[in-house]
Amino acid sequence: MTAPLEGIRVLEVAGWLAAPSCAALMADMGADVVKVEPVEGDGYRRAYTALYGDDFVAPCFQFDNRGKRGICVDLEHPEGVELVHRLAARSQVFITNLTQARLERYRLTDRDIHDLYPQSIYAVLSGYGTDGPDSHRAAFDQNAFWARSGAMSVFGDRDDGPLLSRAGYGDRTTALNLLASILAAMRLQEKTGEGQYVEVTLQRTGIWALATDVTNALYERIQPDKTSRKVPPNPIWNYYRTADDRWIAMVSPLPMPYWPKFCAMLGRDDWAADERFQTAVGLVEHGQELVDEIEAVFASEDLAYWREKLDAAGMIWEPAADLPEVIDDPALRERGAFSLIIHEQAGAMEVVSAPFEIRGADIEVRGPAPDAGQHTREVLLEAGVTPERLNALIEKNVLR
Repeated sequence: MTAPLEGIRVLEVAGWLAAPSCAALMADMGADVVKVEPVEGDGYRRAYTALYGDDFVAPCFQFDNRGKRGICVDLEHPEGVELVHRLAARSQVFITNLTQARLERYRLTDRDIHDLYPQSIYAVLSGYGTDGPDSHRAAFDQNAFWARSGAMSVFGDRDDGPLLSRAGYGDRTTALNLLASILAAMRLQEKTGEGQYVEVTLQRTGIWALATDVTNALYERIQPDKTSRKVPPNPIWNYYRTADDRWIAMVSPLPMPYWPKFCAMLGRDDWAADERFQTAVGLVEHGQELVDEIEAVFASEDLAYWREKLDAAGMIWEPAADLPEVIDDPALRERGAFSLIIHEQAGAMEVVSAPFEIRGADIEVRGPAPDAGQHTREVLLEAGVTPERLNALIEKNVLR
């Protein structure tokens, strides 16, 4: 099988999660990705070593940086900048999430990179954009993707306070957005022969993910209510707890024709015959009156019982899986949802595979994340730097 991005050189001058996660997916597709870190290492890497020691091999850092080669360069030193420019002149794709001020200081703006390689794809990821009033603001997914997109205002039960986002949730969503944009820009570059500029933000990706609520807000200028299990959109678009403390997710945004089958399954044909519940509109208006009774029925039996009953009735539903169940799911295992990384120090560790397939294409995890500075000599020798100069720069702490 052919690796879709075989022969493509990618230079990643980025840290933490979102942009590196995009580059990791490009490595899965066969690109030669060189990761540029500061001499002290990526902040993401250091967040783990500060807690667990320098020898700790962090699984999440491995996940977001698998299959890359890594170098450490001091970009505050002019010679360090010159070396990164040398690599940029050989790379078809340049990915960064540095602030605009730093990009200008290191001469790594899109203008600078296109001067070095006019046909390259320049891809920048930021919190709020590289210009405008918020371009200077520090951004992680928790503030830019989650809070400033509006997501934080609508998630959670209406009786509780706002929820914290899970770690990396917005970063990896934005990584997929960045990947799609880069691949489209590569196609455009092929057609025009011209270099391309790609910009993706955490905030606008969050707005896209929340587009149903945002679109309604644009139309009606209102803040949607938070959801509540006690006041669901309809009785079979809700969550119910079973006797063994599991949760069942009922999913039917249009309740007909599932409502009569649901009633029959529970032995409550009287609900199906009730004039209040004969239409989708009626269920939306009056369905909450049934919630307590439905909850009591589901709470009377365990998940295994309801699994058989719900499937036999042809309902749309799933149990709320916990993560041990997800990673042991035989269907996911069969579809290749998880991959092995073999790390020299830590041994074998599993990570999540790329979330897409191309039939007949070779898309796979191609190795562990690099240690800090692991490939500095190798990569720069390939770029024509002499061994003598490398030794001198390492001695001056410009390289690691």
